[in-house]
Amino acid sequence: MVDVSKKIKDLSTEIYTDIIQDKKPTLSMPLRSLSNVTYDEKEKYFKLDNKFKHRTLTASTVKTFAQTLKMMSFSKELVETNDIATKRETYYVSKNWEDARFKEQTESDTVMDDVEAMFMVNREQLGFIPEEKGGDVAGKLIVIDTDPETNKEIKIDCTKFGSGAYSVPTSVEHLKFETDAKFILAIETSGMFQRLVKHTYWKKANCILVSMGGVPTRACRRFIRRLSDDKKLPVYVFTDGDPYGYLNIYRTLKVGSGNAAHINEYFCVPNAVFIGITPKDIIDYKLPTHPLKEIDIKRIKDGMKNDPFVQHHKQWQKALSEMAQLKRRAEQQALAKHGLNFVISDYLPDKMKDSKTWLP
Repeated sequence: MVDVSKKIKDLSTEIYTDIIQDKKPTLSMPLRSLSNVTYDEKEKYFKLDNKFKHRTLTASTVKTFAQTLKMMSFSKELVETNDIATKRETYYVSKNWEDARFKEQTESDTVMDDVEAMFMVNREQLGFIPEEKGGDVAGKLIVIDTDPETNKEIKIDCTKFGSGAYSVPTSVEHLKFETDAKFILAIETSGMFQRLVKHTYWKKANCILVSMGGVPTRACRRFIRRLSDDKKLPVYVFTDGDPYGYLNIYRTLKVGSGNAAHINEYFCVPNAVFIGITPKDIIDYKLPTHPLKEIDIKRIKDGMKNDPFVQHHKQWQKALSEMAQLKRRAEQQALAKHGLNFVISDYLPDKMKDSKTWLP
């Protein structure tokens, strides 16, 4: 377990020593972008390269430098008192930091990300939690959690939520699992998740359903990763047939992101495969479509040119090229053209049976 408090103390001591010795203290952190990651073929996720940015204390950086130190101090307080703060709460706490306070939350979020990268830990270890929920789960799974008051284990049966679902907590490291399911199905939209829950697809397919709700949160990704690793379960991902579903949702779940490359090792799901809507599906199933927007076309071009994951997989280059040629995109819900439950009766069973239709 990383001793975050000690890391903060050690760096603070270095900064203090530099100042006492009339040296300019410097904070260093890895550059968080796709330009500073490599797709590791063996580990199957994005790994950091060696580009760093440095923040030296000067007249022009004094405010940001001070804000970084205040963020470190606040984190140390949270860790040592076993407390937590959301990003929004942290922004408002900063209003007490006088000249070091943040004007906008975007500034606060950026400095928080800098501190996270600086110590090479995730923000939850620093005491900071996201505002958004972690994702919803239904199906053949018992989650073993801990009662915060008694410290006794609690068994939560994900088949017993009726028309609802179990919500993934912001921290999942302490969870344990019991299941005899055959696979995990991660679903982009809550609407499609609700349809599969309504008709107990998880019972028919003997699986665990996870609603990602768009780009999955870190908690959601970590939950899927831990469950998959612990129970040796394959992970299938079902998204819309568009560049966002491919390069933001699926790619982030499978190999991580450039912005969080320092922790991708823990928050990616390397064994995930894509069974969502492909350009070939659009044609084969004669799906209703929408024209690609300008932002979609830009995302395809950026992916082909700059994304190490796409560059490594010819199947994804082919799929993106086909979509660019079609100039069309399709949503999961477009399958309803063939009947509201066509996705359950035909589409998913067909996909699961034919691995040639999957993308890596």
